Amino acid sequence: MSTANTPPAPASRKRSDVRRNEQILLDAAAAVFIRAGVHAPVREIAAESGLGMGTIYRHFPTRADLVVAVFRHQLDALSAAAHIPPAADTPYEVLRVWVNRFADFLVTKHGLAEALHSDQAGFESLHAEFVERLLPVLDQLLKASAAAGYTRADIRAYDFMLGIGNLCIGVETFPDYQARRMIDLLLDGLAQPAPAPTDSEPK
Repeated sequence: MSTANTPPAPASRKRSDVRRNEQILLDAAAAVFIRAGVHAPVREIAAESGLGMGTIYRHFPTRADLVVAVFRHQLDALSAAAHIPPAADTPYEVLRVWVNRFADFLVTKHGLAEALHSDQAGFESLHAEFVERLLPVLDQLLKASAAAGYTRADIRAYDFMLGIGNLCIGVETFPDYQARRMIDLLLDGLAQPAPAPTDSEPK
């Protein structure tokens, strides 16, 4: 029987190390994919993570395994982001931060089809999961921003998500294309003038 002072069993420590290394690799791979695309050399991911290439291949034997794992890792983070209460940001700023993270995520998603090669059913399943999990989050953020008077209230979440996705496509074709700049313009067009102070607020 273990007690509070009993050190973890070796097997338990090993599992913990495996999970920790996997999270480190997923964070590192996501950062490299955003910076250099999903075909970035594995050695860049190893350098970013501080772990060896052998560790990467033990966790993710193929590039498709790695891309799918990063996809799910980013999907989990984006799904959870809407449930983290902001410190002092307005609903519009929370929306803007989430949209920019979503744009980074699309870099991985756009490389997913090629990484899965002929597994069309697998890609379609992941795409359906992506829409099912993230569309309600975006809808929640848009409604919160509109209810506070920061953005227009007539925007459908699906249309807005599709617009962001289309703006991100140019990254793969034009090296100088700046998706973030285009998305900022889209967000600026969504914004309303700042709400006027109420009678109870200082002018």
